[in-house]
Amino acid sequence: MTNMPDKRAAEATTDADQPPIPPRKEKAPLRARVENLNFYYADGFQALRNVSMPILDRQVTALIGPSGCGKSTLLRCYNRMHDLYPGNRYEGSVILEPEGENLIGPDADPVLVRLRIGMVFQKPNPFPKSIYENVAAGLRVRGVRNRALIDEAVETALRRAAIWDEVKDRLDGSAYDMSGGQQQRLCIARALAPNPEILLLDEPTSALDPIATAKVEDLVQELSKDVTVVIVTHNMQQAARISNRTAFMHIGQLMEFDETSKIFTNPSHPRTEAYITGRYG
Repeated sequence: MTNMPDKRAAEATTDADQPPIPPRKEKAPLRARVENLNFYYADGFQALRNVSMPILDRQVTALIGPSGCGKSTLLRCYNRMHDLYPGNRYEGSVILEPEGENLIGPDADPVLVRLRIGMVFQKPNPFPKSIYENVAAGLRVRGVRNRALIDEAVETALRRAAIWDEVKDRLDGSAYDMSGGQQQRLCIARALAPNPEILLLDEPTSALDPIATAKVEDLVQELSKDVTVVIVTHNMQQAARISNRTAFMHIGQLMEFDETSKIFTNPSHPRTEAYITGRYG
């Protein structure tokens, strides 16, 4: 289910007197850029308002902000997840670089977009299949039928997700027999198997214990050497630990985007400072 924003909170507060601070110009290579993005749910509620921000190549970008601020809504625009619910509507663009393709444009195939932009959700959601078939699923959607190629891709994805040694002797076993932390790393492997250009993580450790959380955080940092990662988190300590850039959102607006160290030590927007110091949120 798509998480619906808190409309009452949105209606009760406005930032008309404090316009969002525009993202700074970046020298690092871009993997994607959001431009003037608005998003409307089927009931007409506007969840995102003129969001513009870069996603830098092979870095971890964290999206933070209070509940209902639009973090997950923005994340799901990147891979057209909102298309699964009739009546939802985008305005603006999400450009994948260097191709310059608008991922939310009318010519973009949502199924192919989801293969190029992988996603892992808050709670582990393995398919009711074997470990092997979970990881192979995206490859089969792409039309790969050669067993040797699938075998190699499955092993590579499981290794990249740091779980190969734990499951290599039971690939035919049910994914449901794995622990919660293992299931989440399996879902990461499943997203990695089609070799995505961006990996989206929507609060991937919120349902995990501290040990499993640490493993996933270590994994995210390792993966960012090869793949661009965007993560939504309510855990500000987690954002500070693992991200290179942080975006702070409030009531559907991007209030501030900068290097993570600056966001947490010297934020430019008063609402950012209020949030990270715990005065609200």
